[in-house]
Amino acid sequence: MISEVFIKRPITAIVISLLLVLIGTIVLTTLPISQYPNIAPPTVTVSGTYTGADAETVEQTVTTPIESQINGTPGMKYLSSNSTSDGRSAITVTFDVGTNIDVAALDVQNRVGIAEPALPEAVRRLGVTTKKANNDILMVLGLYSPNGTYDQKFISNYVNLYVKDALLRIPGVGDVQAFGQPFSMRVWLDANKLARLNITPAEVSTAIAEQNSRVPGGTVGGPPQNSNQTFEFSVILDGDLNTKEQFENIVVKSGEDGSAVYLKDIARVELGEFSYSTRSRVNGKVSSMMAINQTPGGNAVATADGIEKELEELKKSFPKDLDYVIGYETVSIVKVSINEVVHTLIEALILVTLVVFFFLQSWRATLIPVLAIPVSIIGTFILFTLLGFSINVLTMFGFVLAIGIVVDDAIVVVEAVQHYMDHEGLSAPDATRKAMKDITAPVIAIALILAAVFIPVGFIPGMVGQLYQQFAITIAVSVLLSAFIALSLTPALCSLLLKPMNLNKESRGLNKFFYKFNTWFGKVTNKYSNGVKWALKKAPLVIIILVCLYIGTVGLFVKKPG
Repeated sequence: MISEVFIKRPITAIVISLLLVLIGTIVLTTLPISQYPNIAPPTVTVSGTYTGADAETVEQTVTTPIESQINGTPGMKYLSSNSTSDGRSAITVTFDVGTNIDVAALDVQNRVGIAEPALPEAVRRLGVTTKKANNDILMVLGLYSPNGTYDQKFISNYVNLYVKDALLRIPGVGDVQAFGQPFSMRVWLDANKLARLNITPAEVSTAIAEQNSRVPGGTVGGPPQNSNQTFEFSVILDGDLNTKEQFENIVVKSGEDGSAVYLKDIARVELGEFSYSTRSRVNGKVSSMMAINQTPGGNAVATADGIEKELEELKKSFPKDLDYVIGYETVSIVKVSINEVVHTLIEALILVTLVVFFFLQSWRATLIPVLAIPVSIIGTFILFTLLGFSINVLTMFGFVLAIGIVVDDAIVVVEAVQHYMDHEGLSAPDATRKAMKDITAPVIAIALILAAVFIPVGFIPGMVGQLYQQFAITIAVSVLLSAFIALSLTPALCSLLLKPMNLNKESRGLNKFFYKFNTWFGKVTNKYSNGVKWALKKAPLVIIILVCLYIGTVGLFVKKPG
């Protein structure tokens, strides 16, 4: 009998319980915190840009070729795409719940690679991006100039240069989407001048690409040259154009007579934004907005705190009249939800303690099952990391429900031991041994039955199963752990703490109240026993009544609107 070991060596049971609490507490500090479990199906996004193309052209030349290759990816549920008038193509591939997102992203990447040769050169040059999507937007913030000192172009580039990368380095941040556009040299072609000079837009694009590039220049003095030159020099050809004037002087076309057509002759060149399709404002002032996504399974609260701390540090180096504002965040909801459940958990613990004390009528007897609650609850966190669970509203509600369940086994043990001490005059160790021989099997059976009720809930297919999985498994694990505590720590404490109780008419104070309560409760128990005896004598009638109730319940359930 397992409990015999802990009755003889109670220190062993206490040490094991302390280790469970210690390890569970350590794991608890590392668990991610969120409002609900992550039940969204895994998604992969594919994006590309065809500069200057309209939405229909993007769809036909970029989106459709990629879609045709991606379609049929293993585990794919459906895909959706969006082709915009500013040349952007975005394809979202959604997979079945439970699909390994890393494998899915690799499969999509391989299929995109097959489609790339069929894409326009301009798209291949800018690149097609494949990445795991995270729909959990943690925060949306914006930089703006309260007094209107800076325009959106300046603010957007400040975000891209100094803010975005700093936020990406924060632990827990998965992605930062900056909606502002970076600097770009805009070339506005004059259609009439192009027609008069017989120049096509493709020729202009080719000239810009050829004359705005850095190419290797080789070396001077390197082998196999035979000379007395001591040093070898690398030749750097700086072909990158950076100013408006440099772009204006690009030669687009040259004549046989030596004449040349410059870009400034057929177009207007200006330093602007890459795209003008997005605009944002904060309190009526132009701004640059950012959406911050957390990593899957990240700690939302810790990540948000890290972001706010980093923003305060960055603010110290902001130019004058540049500030930030957090327009949207989900952490407040998470904090409020978790705090409310924690308060409920504490209230439930207090109520359970009072009820246990009311019926066991001894602080020693009450202490034993009450100690089983934190050991069972905190010990359950040990498996959270292995199972990929987080601290969320559903797992905390599971603990609230589990409080009333995990204490049952310990109460059964304490009541049995106290019975043998009061009615047979046995010592605490002997009473504990005799009680455990009687109730070990029932305690194990009760725990297994309760676990068998909740565990199947975690295997419900689809998003519903994913939603309630953590709730059900949390209760099942805590119940099984409480059974172990009832067979180890509880008998050990019973052999150390329990003493015989002697309640009678001469009792004073609280014991007198307990004596009167026990007398009244004994009468109620006798009436219940008489009712059970009557039901056994009238078994056929009782069975008929139960069958009628069952049929009525099924009928009402069927008629109930879904």
